Amino acid sequence: MSERDSRRPSEQGGRGGPWQVTSVSTAFDAAGPGERIESRPAPVRLARRIVTGLFEFWVGLSTGLTGRMGWFPRIQPYVGYGTQAYSRLICRTVLSDSQGRSDRAMRGIRELLTVPAPRTRVALAIDQVRLGTVQVGDSAVYDAVDPSRNQNGEFVLSDRSGYLDLVAEHHLTPGTHQVSYKVQGRPTVTAPLYIIPPEARFGVISDVDDTIMVSQVPTHWKAAWNFLLSDPHNRSSVAGMSVFYNRIHDLDPSAPFFYLSASPWNVEGAIRGFIRDHGFPSGPLLLRDLDPRPKTFVPSIVQHKMEFIHQLMADFPHMRFVLIGDDGQSDPTTFAEVVHRYPGRVLAIGIRQLSPGESGLGIINRTSSQPAPETGVPVFYGTTGVNLMRTMLPYLAANH
Repeated sequence: MSERDSRRPSEQGGRGGPWQVTSVSTAFDAAGPGERIESRPAPVRLARRIVTGLFEFWVGLSTGLTGRMGWFPRIQPYVGYGTQAYSRLICRTVLSDSQGRSDRAMRGIRELLTVPAPRTRVALAIDQVRLGTVQVGDSAVYDAVDPSRNQNGEFVLSDRSGYLDLVAEHHLTPGTHQVSYKVQGRPTVTAPLYIIPPEARFGVISDVDDTIMVSQVPTHWKAAWNFLLSDPHNRSSVAGMSVFYNRIHDLDPSAPFFYLSASPWNVEGAIRGFIRDHGFPSGPLLLRDLDPRPKTFVPSIVQHKMEFIHQLMADFPHMRFVLIGDDGQSDPTTFAEVVHRYPGRVLAIGIRQLSPGESGLGIINRTSSQPAPETGVPVFYGTTGVNLMRTMLPYLAANH
């Protein structure tokens, strides 16, 4: 999603009446100018046709097989966030048997094999106030907001990948609210909705992999093992990071935490459970879709992070941000680009330095450290949360 989705709130339609809600084109499924397939070389276009063809075949085959097994749609809800004027909500409709649950964290390989339930009717409510006024769009292309297309109804349809991505206009007090989702034949499921207070002076945008959770992304086979096969309840936290984050939270309890990861939405529940179990401040996750059909291919990690940072900058135009990542991939240069694009909006940058073993270099006297380009914004480095806390926390305490 992007700043084009932001708009002035409508009035609530009477006590217990519907909120305004608009289906939008999102950052993870709308092709940007550089991603359009017609602009790519012939080998890329051919490879995309092969990949998307295989994906379509798998979706059709798995949908047919699960239909014969008596599976039917259920909701996989994700954490939402917003302002007092509007919220961003996302969920996914998937197929499962009668025992399927939305709150069960599974190994990544099982989550990736989740079968989407396209074009499924979903009823939504915020704090038991029904979402009933909708504008239906096509999530694969940019669909300009057109209030004349608004229509009333009891349900909203998920897209062809099962995703339902909405902007709901309302008047809500800051704090945590509950979004409820309902499909026919299943119990209602809920997800938290974080309404950020307008007085919040700064927010934290944190990477997940190798910043707060040990993933060893630079070592591809280790990252694949951790992502696909490891028990999600046994994932390790980076030493001291939860303490560091809670100390930042203590500086301003109204400061929101946004967790940004290149992992797919399929594993949102596992990452959310990790954040809860290891005592990190709660907050929404911003993940990505691995369905290769809407875009040229899966967006790059840098592109994905820039899109969602752009979205947060647009949603909270008066907020400054603390950016925290690691030096295992491209966070230092990505954050420098953020500072360049949004002057005055970045309060500080924290970079967790990976050990030689984590970075895959395996040489005692060598690290993968990528110094950030000169930005004019303080950049703090540390191998653990304790190291970062010693240097970064005094600065934040004095300047937040």
